[in-house]
Amino acid sequence: MTAAIGDYLFYEIAALLVLAAGVGFVGLLLRQPLIVSFIAVGIMAGPSVLDIARSDAQIDLLAELGIAVLLFLVGLKLDFNLVRTLGPVALITGLGQVAFTTIFGFLIALALGLDARTALYVAVALTFSSTIIIVKLLSDKREIDSLHGRIALGFLIVQDVVVVIAMIALSAIGVGGAAEGEGALTEVLRVLGYGCAMLAFVLLFVRYLANPLVERLSQAPELLVSFAIGWAALLAAVGHYLGFGKELGGLLAGISLASTPFREAIAARLASLRDFLLLFFFIALGASLDLSVLGASVGPAIVLSLFVLIGNPLIVLAIMGMMGYRKRTGFLAGLTVAQISEFSLIFMAMGVAIGHVTEEALGLVTLVGLVTIAASTYMITFSHQFYALFEPVLGVFERRDMGAEPDAGAATSAHDVILFGLGRYGLGIASELRASGRQVLGIDFSPEAVRNAKAQGFDVLFGDASDPEFLAHLPLERTRWLVMAVPEHDTGLTHDDPRLSLLQTARDLGFRGKVAMAAHRELMAERLTAARADLVLMPYRDAAFAAARMIVDDTATPGPPPADADGQKELPA
Repeated sequence: MTAAIGDYLFYEIAALLVLAAGVGFVGLLLRQPLIVSFIAVGIMAGPSVLDIARSDAQIDLLAELGIAVLLFLVGLKLDFNLVRTLGPVALITGLGQVAFTTIFGFLIALALGLDARTALYVAVALTFSSTIIIVKLLSDKREIDSLHGRIALGFLIVQDVVVVIAMIALSAIGVGGAAEGEGALTEVLRVLGYGCAMLAFVLLFVRYLANPLVERLSQAPELLVSFAIGWAALLAAVGHYLGFGKELGGLLAGISLASTPFREAIAARLASLRDFLLLFFFIALGASLDLSVLGASVGPAIVLSLFVLIGNPLIVLAIMGMMGYRKRTGFLAGLTVAQISEFSLIFMAMGVAIGHVTEEALGLVTLVGLVTIAASTYMITFSHQFYALFEPVLGVFERRDMGAEPDAGAATSAHDVILFGLGRYGLGIASELRASGRQVLGIDFSPEAVRNAKAQGFDVLFGDASDPEFLAHLPLERTRWLVMAVPEHDTGLTHDDPRLSLLQTARDLGFRGKVAMAAHRELMAERLTAARADLVLMPYRDAAFAAARMIVDDTATPGPPPADADGQKELPA
């Protein structure tokens, strides 16, 4: 009998994994995050459709472990230094967005007929944005180091801190709700005392044990991963036993290792495990949704989704505009909060467990999550096209005396070459051109890259090549070459690339010089050539060609390019 049950459970898990892989592949084709696919798997596997997910206890166990690992990784990567280095913008934008979204979301929820407690839960859930999804999308677009990307990361960390505070509050409320009168107060104080004791233990662990222990364990990477998982599970279990929840225990486990030099290695190794275990959380969530009940929530879900998709970006845009940021930076940063996160669902699930809200409220927020995550993925992916569409009406969000952004004014001196992209490839080109006697103006949208190039003595500006307003202020009249050395912008569409925008805008502005652009794919190189680029650079192909030529040429020796009659290295013509 035991073997039969074990075999059945194995069959069930196998079916769920195969279904998840299939639905995930469809989601990949549609450019959707795995969260959307996994919730869809849960709905399909639930009793309303295929009725596959029947082993509730086992799936819930894996789901709880997944949440512990997720919060462990959140604690591991809580970078308070990033919030501090970005200054007021991260803190004010993050807290401002949370406050305004909560207030307006609460009023909208009340207008939709929800009771006050449920409306408050829903409003708070709408304030959280998915750090995982946003970091993935910005990384894919290579905008994680841009100004709007760094600001978005800053206020996402502020949101994570708010999540922690909200969960602490829920835990205290849940404990208080288990007792009455003076007993409730005593129970809350007891849990707070346990929490302070556990926090003190974590601080002592960080001070005396974390670094030497992790350094010793790092000699065996597999043991380091096992320790990290065990540590997260242990503190999650202790947190649950002491009454303030597995979530906070897992978070404290991550924070306790965040100061070690191995945190990035641990996070990288646990990312896949996190995604695998969270599959079961979303399966459990989707399987618990009653499609017949969800039908009544479609109308409110659409209203709340529109609020998140439109209202949240406008809130961020308005706050950043008042702080002196350009409308472009505010718009691109604002799009990153146009969805709710996995923490919104965890927060609502905690409310259900405490008994404050019903399964219908959880289903409503889940629907909002599906709609906003799916829609915002396309909004972030095609953010520059959306900005071009709405730019004429965004002037109201921009102050006249903008002073918050790095200096983006055009240089007054003449330059032979204007080079976009100050990474390793672009900076290498700039160095060679400067050595040949050319005057180079470097441009990048990463504040760190701008500072690095300026420290090396280059004339530099902060700006974005795909921003027509910025290009219009550049000294193009006496410039001989525009060089685009930024990484290829891969959205799967060759026409969706800042190279083409730069090329077309430069021609429209009357630029008469030559344009050189880097490409990694033959298809993009053909598009750039057809768009009248004078020179297409293909770094890997060009480097391979030069290396092969040196190898087969007996007289060739590695060194700088040949010089012209005046002793200057020739610029490609």
